[in-house]
Amino acid sequence: MQSRRVFLKMAATGGAALLLAACGGGSGQPAADESEGEAAEPEAPTAEPEAATEPAPADADQSSGTAGALVLFFSRAGENYNVGVVDEGNTAVMAKMIAERTGADLFELVPVEAYPEGYDDCCDVTLDEKNAGARPEVEALPDVSGYDTIYLGFPCWWGDLPMPVYTALEALDFGGKTICPFNTHEGSGEAGMFSTVAAVCAGAAVTEGLTVRGQDAQNDREGTQAKVDTWLSELGA
Repeated sequence: MQSRRVFLKMAATGGAALLLAACGGGSGQPAADESEGEAAEPEAPTAEPEAATEPAPADADQSSGTAGALVLFFSRAGENYNVGVVDEGNTAVMAKMIAERTGADLFELVPVEAYPEGYDDCCDVTLDEKNAGARPEVEALPDVSGYDTIYLGFPCWWGDLPMPVYTALEALDFGGKTICPFNTHEGSGEAGMFSTVAAVCAGAAVTEGLTVRGQDAQNDREGTQAKVDTWLSELGA
């Protein structure tokens, strides 16, 4: 899988979302529901995060969207469960819909070391990361100081946030901000991850989240857009 360029723009193409749905699912879940999607309560990470990545300057690669809102997301392209090989990940599809509707800026978290493109290989890597409480280094972090609202998106990997999302959440200051979480999955829903976001992001107000199956994000764009629009309306966005 080629390393992806960090971007902060409204109409970015590329993105990435992993539906690692079945990499070791919980009881009764298909084994393929773990990386963009499996159920299991998230475990509290124990490892110390790596040195924080320097935040990207507020004016670097920034779109001209609403200054008060940012769509911050992690996603993975490549081979995804139930959708095959995709150029744009499931969570990225949702992130861009949200940015388009709200006029928010867009920022993708990109790990320095790219995940394997193959689904099974990626499952193995991400399970090792979860078990180790790893905090993979990301290429850049946004400067969130100028934003009041953060739309935060991620897939469900092994019933938890992907480890690069922990890297970002633990490095950034969300005090006084409103976080609106959304995620993709393949059967696990949000798997307790929205509560995890509230626990990790001390001082932030976390709203009701939106959860969508990855295969719907890829293959039912009209239905997914309708869910996004309803959610945003309920949030008053």
